[in-house]
Amino acid sequence: MMLQEKAYFAAGCFWGVEAIFASVSGVLETSVGYMNGETHAPTYQDVCTGRTQHAEAVEVIFDSKIVTFNQLLWLFWHLHDPTQLNRQGVDVGTQYRSGVYTTTTEQVDIALKGKAYAQALFSKPIVTELLPAETFWKAEAYHQQYLAKNPYRGSCHVVHDVDTVLKSAPLL
Repeated sequence: MMLQEKAYFAAGCFWGVEAIFASVSGVLETSVGYMNGETHAPTYQDVCTGRTQHAEAVEVIFDSKIVTFNQLLWLFWHLHDPTQLNRQGVDVGTQYRSGVYTTTTEQVDIALKGKAYAQALFSKPIVTELLPAETFWKAEAYHQQYLAKNPYRGSCHVVHDVDTVLKSAPLL
């Protein structure tokens, strides 16, 4: 029997983040969009102004009997630099901030413990925001599964062996 859960992750440009999460066994569906901002139904152009306060995020729907939130969180820490405030690589702006947006109290607990545990991986403080998921506005259709449709566009997110990272997740 499947146990479906949902979580949201922001780690810079959402194209690469989505592609990595979509490759995980047990992830049932991914969508890119705009999370935890102040504007109703923002567009990509709105979000890029920095005035809406939305993060580019990925909605991850997963079967927690196959892959746990803890494993997805561990992958999240490995696919970007969570010590960079409002940026990832060349992408700069509040929409590129690092964030974990939770949907259950269990996810909140795991995210807090996971952030503390992951801090040992970095020499600078992790600046990732850990917040309850608010409204997720799905991005325009051309952004959905963008790298699957445009494989030669590249990505700033690189995880060479997703399965190894998932298997190395600490028990929290």
